[in-house]
Amino acid sequence: MHADVHHLLHAAESAELRSKAGELRLPCAGLRTRVGWTLVEVGLRLTAQGRDAAAPRAAAFHPA
Repeated sequence: MHADVHHLLHAAESAELRSKAGELRLPCAGLRTRVGWTLVEVGLRLTAQGRDAAAPRAAAFHPA
């Protein structure tokens, strides 16, 4: 296939995909942001709990 034809076909298909993706986007970015920050908060709480549980084992380790 000639490079120019390949480029034209790629440009047409990418434009079509972009238009379809625009239809499927979430209407409210606020909800997506709140859910994202909630997941971050949950992850931070889980890592803090893991760090507290691992603290006694780490304190018992004495390097030579």
